[in-house]
Amino acid sequence: MCKFRDLTASEIECRVSTCNENGVSLLLYKDARCDMNILDETVGPMNWQRRHTRDNANCIVEIWCAEKNQWIAKEDTGTESYTEKQKGQASDSFKRACFNWGIGRELYTAPFIWVSSQLCNMRQNKDKWTTNDRFAVEEIVIENKRITGLSIRNTKTGSIVYTFGKTTSKKGNSVADKPIVQDKETKCPKCGKVMKAVKKADGTVVMPEDILKGCGGTCYECYKAGKK
Repeated sequence: MCKFRDLTASEIECRVSTCNENGVSLLLYKDARCDMNILDETVGPMNWQRRHTRDNANCIVEIWCAEKNQWIAKEDTGTESYTEKQKGQASDSFKRACFNWGIGRELYTAPFIWVSSQLCNMRQNKDKWTTNDRFAVEEIVIENKRITGLSIRNTKTGSIVYTFGKTTSKKGNSVADKPIVQDKETKCPKCGKVMKAVKKADGTVVMPEDILKGCGGTCYECYKAGKK
């Protein structure tokens, strides 16, 4: 049967798990598109299939085995997301079924990731703490399906905020010279232009959604034009 490669840094995303006045903890995860791409790459788009049961709660991922001349199936269950519950549950069950095949299983070996409040921008809303900062995997080392090295950068400040094990990154180093990776394409609802993240003189990165918030729901150019 097929052997799936390890995930790359660009295929792994970071999500804030907990948040308090001292900082944030992060979780590493992969999205469904990553699984689809690796399945296509490894076995070919015509040699795998998925189907859902129990109203999307379970997903069965099947891969064609030429040696046995049959489909081999692995199944898992998912949980609903806070938004688009059915779609979120289908996506989660698919990702979990792909874990069964070994895609991204190394993520289960991730260390506890804590980012101090000194390395991210914290704000308090009543009795809760939160952050608008975003985080990305800068470097990852995987050996025998175990994470042995990891570094995380704050994409808004461009600085390394977490390191573990065998990496070349050092905490506090700036990686502002590296390209900004956006999670998705964002368009100005007024002019329709695709918006890009902006890097300020101090190295701080302002993401498109933050520009929209600061400019009354439009891009900066539309905001300036409206002020004239």
